[in-house]
Amino acid sequence: MSAHQLSDLIRFVRHNSPFYQDLYASLPPDADRLTDLPVVDQQEFWSANTLHDNRVLTGPLSEATVYKTGGTTGAPKFSVYTRDEWRTFVTAFGQGLLDTGLRPGHRVADLFYAGELYASFLFILDSLAHAPVDNVRLPIGGAAPLESTVPTLQDFAAEVVAGTPTTLCRLAEHLISSGVRLDAVELVLFGGEALFADQRRLLAAAFPNAEARSVGYASVDAGLLGRPVPGSDPRVHRAFTPHSVVEILDDTTDEPVTEPGRPGRVVVTSLFRRLMPVIRYPAGDRAEWTDNRARHFRILGRAEEGVRVGPVSLYSQDAQDAVAAADTAGRVVGMQLVVRRWDGRDGLVLRLATAPGDDDPAGLEPLAKGVVTELETARPLYPDSVRAGFVHPLSVEWARHRDLAVNPRSGKLVRVLDERPTA
Repeated sequence: MSAHQLSDLIRFVRHNSPFYQDLYASLPPDADRLTDLPVVDQQEFWSANTLHDNRVLTGPLSEATVYKTGGTTGAPKFSVYTRDEWRTFVTAFGQGLLDTGLRPGHRVADLFYAGELYASFLFILDSLAHAPVDNVRLPIGGAAPLESTVPTLQDFAAEVVAGTPTTLCRLAEHLISSGVRLDAVELVLFGGEALFADQRRLLAAAFPNAEARSVGYASVDAGLLGRPVPGSDPRVHRAFTPHSVVEILDDTTDEPVTEPGRPGRVVVTSLFRRLMPVIRYPAGDRAEWTDNRARHFRILGRAEEGVRVGPVSLYSQDAQDAVAAADTAGRVVGMQLVVRRWDGRDGLVLRLATAPGDDDPAGLEPLAKGVVTELETARPLYPDSVRAGFVHPLSVEWARHRDLAVNPRSGKLVRVLDERPTA
């Protein structure tokens, strides 16, 4: 990253984005380092980044592609890219595909999801088209019936399949139950979710000649985050220098972490996005440096801003809003999201605390049902994924406030507990 590049971006957003004007109002005019700038508050960012009277954008929405990102149905969130920004995005990510093992002539099946303003299918397809090696692209999509997907993979002797772990495992289960082998597949590229040990065993059984690797680390809101590091833990990535800057910040102080092995939250700055600037934006994940000099880091799971349960993204604010809507008597005095994994699927538990003495099961049961109903209404992809067998149903676990986990250093409440094994 050049100092000029960053300082120019900072001047540009201070002049053209009302949101960043307000955020940086107290800073001196010559502030030109990332550590001079505050970390973006996600809730404030998305409250300002609206469809009408937008205060984040630096210009009119007259030339761009609009994609949907994480959010509730009542307040959907959208991320925009100009054609030049999108070209830079997919070209850089396409270069990173070489680190997955993509080689000239590979026939690649894109099984990510398309439509409804979601980006992943188009993003992977365009990244493959901009990769620096020739490849044959098979735009199948994650919603295609398995009865037609498998023959297509067979007919074209697909050597690479790319999709979310949920989609890839659904395909693997179908292959195993049908007694079909896809011996031509050499690479299984996953993205959008963590890949767990039980899923690896399933993929290995269905694709005996393939290696499961990360397709890369990116999101439609945060942009470029990390490209795979060949031959290492698939959770390890390296920053997309010079297109973006990845920081790992201390959970308590927000100071940049520099030493390896110390966890913190991931914050990203995109140096090529100007229409919808992303500067010190929390990516929603936690990570640790494995080699700070080489900018290699290991993804450790979701941070408290958000959590991924199977194919579903939720934010702690989503659950807080559901509790507020259902708990008209104000009985809930604390809340945590607990993500667990059992029987090969993720599940979300809402740990709700009530005041001492307020433990009447007859009164708590309807409240629990009301909270679940509110959250499922706000995030319909969750009940849809339950019906599809991808995740366990939402559940409520009652507790006392003292039972809620806190940060041992600061005493602050931990909003999201990810209890899934990641090794």
